[in-house]
Amino acid sequence: MMASLTGMLPLVLMFVVLYFVMIRPQMKRQKEHRAMIDALAKGDEIVTSGGLLGKVTRLGDGIVGLELASGVEVQLQRSAVTQVLPKGSIK
Repeated sequence: MMASLTGMLPLVLMFVVLYFVMIRPQMKRQKEHRAMIDALAKGDEIVTSGGLLGKVTRLGDGIVGLELASGVEVQLQRSAVTQVLPKGSIK
């Protein structure tokens, strides 16, 4: 009985280390990204996962209207937003 428990101890320790090194930080990043997406507002300047920079013009449930240049507007999914830039970053 004790031999089988001591044999499983390294495996259990590996899972504990894996949780604290990989899984927990990833969950924290996902939570921060979700909060950033929920806090989007009209007029925010953002960067998309494709590298486009623009200003938010419209917000929908899952879609964001993004003005890339004057007169050029695209729609993209909220999940494609990777970063919110400080105001005045885009000239």
